[in-house]
Amino acid sequence: MSHPALDLNGKVALITGGNSGIGLGMAKGLAQAGAAVAIWGTNEAKNRAAVDVLAKTGAKAEAFLCDVGDEAAVDAAFAKTVAAFGKVDGCFANAGVIGGGTPFVDMTAADWHRVLRVNLDGAFYTLRAAARHMASRGEGGVLAGTASLAAIEGAPRGEHYAATKGGLISMIRALAVELAKHRIRANAILPGWIETAMTAPRVEDAKFNERVLPRVPLRRWGTGDDFAGIAIYLMSDLSAYHTGDTFLIDGGYALY
Repeated sequence: MSHPALDLNGKVALITGGNSGIGLGMAKGLAQAGAAVAIWGTNEAKNRAAVDVLAKTGAKAEAFLCDVGDEAAVDAAFAKTVAAFGKVDGCFANAGVIGGGTPFVDMTAADWHRVLRVNLDGAFYTLRAAARHMASRGEGGVLAGTASLAAIEGAPRGEHYAATKGGLISMIRALAVELAKHRIRANAILPGWIETAMTAPRVEDAKFNERVLPRVPLRRWGTGDDFAGIAIYLMSDLSAYHTGDTFLIDGGYALY
């Protein structure tokens, strides 16, 4: 018998970048636990495919086109989400882009701002919209941000990416303190080497695998499904006294 607090029936979760990879893994876990799930993404075909996957669990699921780097688009998508579901109990700011591997000395201002626009500005717009909604409802809520191992380890040729993820962790910690009076919890999730569309070139690079996998004690790449558990935990009442934390999910990579 499962713990009753893990039953998420009646709760609504919003996941940005939820149509693939880590976001879809979270979405599937939450839907299987009974939550209704709203997905935001910029690819309509991938959005539809993700909703089809979630529908097989029997949970209510809808997808909305949204570029999280566009402040007005975020506010509009959040309003549509609330109109469709009635509320948002948990918001997972997961949408992100990678840096592209440009040497720091050659990095342009455009390179820098392209990454900050989605990874940090987008997280700010998304979490702000959710915090406003949750605070006004007065029933508490859950905020989560997908950061990265790059926030705590050196990430050569990824200074812009690392800066956004380190900034997200700091934002989450500040939110945990400021919003506690509203019974809103905020936590960060730090993935390690995860097999997604974004990391496909490295997954397929034999030399890269020879360097990385020996440092992963579990000896495999992570998958989106490896993030279902943390999403369920954070959405559930089992985490009612857990806020301001960073959850490192990397197969042990950072330890070895």
